[in-house]
Amino acid sequence: MMRDFKKPRKVVVKVGTNLLSSKDGIDEKRIGDLVRQIAHLKEMGIQVLLVSSGAVGMGAKKMGHVNPVVHIPLRQAYAAIGMPLLMSVYEREFLKYNIITAQVLITRTVLENRKSYINLRSSVSTLLALGVVPVFNENDVVSTSEINNNFGDNDRLSAYIASKIDADLLVLLTDIDGLYTKNPKTDADAELIKTIDVVDQKIFSYAKGKGSVYSTGGMKTKLLAAKIAQEGGCGTVIASGFDDDVLIKIVGGEDVGTYILPQRRLSQKARWIKNASAEGTIVVDEGAKKALLMHSSLLSNGILRLDGVFEKGSVVNVATADGNVFLKAVPRYNSTELEGILKEKKRLVVFRPEESYGEGDGNE
Repeated sequence: MMRDFKKPRKVVVKVGTNLLSSKDGIDEKRIGDLVRQIAHLKEMGIQVLLVSSGAVGMGAKKMGHVNPVVHIPLRQAYAAIGMPLLMSVYEREFLKYNIITAQVLITRTVLENRKSYINLRSSVSTLLALGVVPVFNENDVVSTSEINNNFGDNDRLSAYIASKIDADLLVLLTDIDGLYTKNPKTDADAELIKTIDVVDQKIFSYAKGKGSVYSTGGMKTKLLAAKIAQEGGCGTVIASGFDDDVLIKIVGGEDVGTYILPQRRLSQKARWIKNASAEGTIVVDEGAKKALLMHSSLLSNGILRLDGVFEKGSVVNVATADGNVFLKAVPRYNSTELEGILKEKKRLVVFRPEESYGEGDGNE
């Protein structure tokens, strides 16, 4: 059976730690096979971006660490050790096909800052135009949850990348064939779900467990990634990286793994606003809420108070007095300037509809 989608122009491939690891460290044979398939996709005229896990695991194995790495400074140190090991193998394997690679290390902060995000998008577009395969990873050396600049896992990182560069397809390669109704390792009646229209609570209920010893993901993070990709008009395939020629089969439309269908694409700015972390909150009255839900601008006289400190151009939540957040927006003033406007009772536009995002907004 074949899937009914056109040949993708841009594909983001995410490969998990468990596919790249061996008892001796890096499974160079598997990396070589992955690179061979990516080279084949490029020969088909497809631009490929690779998101590769494995740096922490490679560093841990290099240092003889066999248990899960949970201590943040240790994860950062092992990432610093493991990343050059991983990239050296990728570089050597890609050169066999005369393909140049580029290492791109990012944190969530890079994507949430509008200026740095646009710069990154421009740089990646240039790399693709030059025929380069960008290899992405989270900058684990400096990225931590304590300062809220991490993605948490490479599944969601790959989805953000797919969304930002308007990819047609996201492929999440793991050690299982796709999403099953039950654990296929323990339940004989487990069924593989071939196609998913909407990632809802029922679908999430099938996702249990975590990845390998060194990984941070699992099936749930892959479904969360698929939801992010959906909003960018990007379909997602979750499939086994152990399947022969799996990438070639997927882009050829073969019925491999679990396919999560794309949805209507949100605009780039709407996606950025929705997925960015809010720096603060603007609390508005009911009249302002009603106007905003009818796609009007927010005027300063509709603001009750400000919570938190935020900069001009950053993303904030917009909520009612009871704490109900119903919108995210990019204000034209920082919190200090807005406090002054409120004290002087000025009536100014704080943001317009195109500078905000609520459910149902921002479709292209």
